[in-house]
Amino acid sequence: MAADHVDVLIVGAGLSGIGAAVHLGRECPGRAYAVLEARGAIGGTWDLFRYPGIRSDSDMYTLGYSFKPWTDPKAIADGDSIRAYVRQTAREYGVERHIRFHHRAVRAEWDSATARWTVHAHRDDTGEDVTLTCGFLFTNSGYYRYDEGYTPRFPGVERYAGTLVHPQHWPEHLDYTGKRVVVIGSGATAVTLVPAMAERAAHVTMLQRSPTYVIALPSRDRFADAARRWLPPKAAYAVARWKNVALGVANFQLSRRAPGVVKRFLRRAAKGRLPSGYDVDRHFSPRYNPWDQRLCVVPDGDLFAALSAGRASVVTDTIDTFTEQGIRLASGEELPADVVVTATGLNLLALGGMTLAVDGAEVDLASTVAYKGMMLSGVPNFAMTIGYTNASWTLKADLVATYVCRLLRHLDDTGRQIVTPLAPDTDDLVPIIDLRSGYVLRAVDQLPKQGPQAPWRLHQNYPRDVRLMRHGPLTDGVRFARAGAPATAPAATTSSGGTDA
Repeated sequence: MAADHVDVLIVGAGLSGIGAAVHLGRECPGRAYAVLEARGAIGGTWDLFRYPGIRSDSDMYTLGYSFKPWTDPKAIADGDSIRAYVRQTAREYGVERHIRFHHRAVRAEWDSATARWTVHAHRDDTGEDVTLTCGFLFTNSGYYRYDEGYTPRFPGVERYAGTLVHPQHWPEHLDYTGKRVVVIGSGATAVTLVPAMAERAAHVTMLQRSPTYVIALPSRDRFADAARRWLPPKAAYAVARWKNVALGVANFQLSRRAPGVVKRFLRRAAKGRLPSGYDVDRHFSPRYNPWDQRLCVVPDGDLFAALSAGRASVVTDTIDTFTEQGIRLASGEELPADVVVTATGLNLLALGGMTLAVDGAEVDLASTVAYKGMMLSGVPNFAMTIGYTNASWTLKADLVATYVCRLLRHLDDTGRQIVTPLAPDTDDLVPIIDLRSGYVLRAVDQLPKQGPQAPWRLHQNYPRDVRLMRHGPLTDGVRFARAGAPATAPAATTSSGGTDA
């Protein structure tokens, strides 16, 4: 089959992929593009996950796109609303006609002689293999496996006679009404599932090995509501967005500089929402510092309300073994369960599992260094979207897409076809994702690295990144070249001028 060619190939039609396509269409209108989506629908995470209560853990004034105001009154939105928002964006900006569904990108090969990527995709609907070429490859496939969540090996699980479910593959017709449910886990998925399932279940127990920081926030943003009454929609959205950005940055910086202060605040906040005498220290006081892992947001304190009403409970213990009727804990206590939900996390999968090669040489992602958190050292004409760990994913996705468009215009203006980040001359490297969450630690050796300072260091600071990505230099730490120049980079540089070939 002859290869189709586009100027830019976007991989992924989720929240960030649709946003990338819109930015490209608006800021580089002369560039032809296509979007490959492995599944059969728009929405990515928000189409895949269908478990009870699924919602954002970021406010929608920052999780929403910079160019399309979020108008729903709820600041912490449910999954259906977010999916509808992404799909509406794709329709409104004409992205739908550029999407090729059921196309799973499996390999991309760069050729310096032609300044092109050859991308091999597999059509899961027909079983055929498809080849495309592009001048720039832009991946927006997230960093976890869509086909498989993480479930540890539980002793005795084969004896369990009840229903065992992972949230990533929720059965469409699972009826848990009046049943005893145990949710294993303490992260964002678990704290979402527990109050949602407690509305119908006989009782829901959240079984956690160790606690997580949980904070209650209003599901509606009163400041944003007031702004909408007094300002035009776009202005109101921008004001609410920047207010929430400022609060998020302040919270993160305070957590880093005075973790004890934030610990005490979170403990008091949880205690104030729980019944008198509740063992807050055992169940809601983690051993780690705030933002070593993401904080879990519960809108309107719904988790605390379910616990206070007796419809749910938290047990902090480890599993000894599954039994036919439920779970026996290391303490000897037994938890009867008709349904067990393993909200035990994700499996990381960089680039959606796609492999890369540059001029015939395989790219080892773990040996690359991330440039501005979005490109890889030694890999030409390539960008990826990885959102913030301490804020909304879309804040960073918008910045990455804008930067890619700036870079493409710069190539046009200078008569160059190739841009390649040059690895910094340092051994002071750490993983690109700085969380201590289990899903990160399990795959940390497979991830790209980051360096000690900009443009090789992620600062998890949106205002700082706005300056860097929207207004900062395009030529620092990169090599520009014309088609035909070999991809082998010259000596690494950290100067602001970059290099040419």
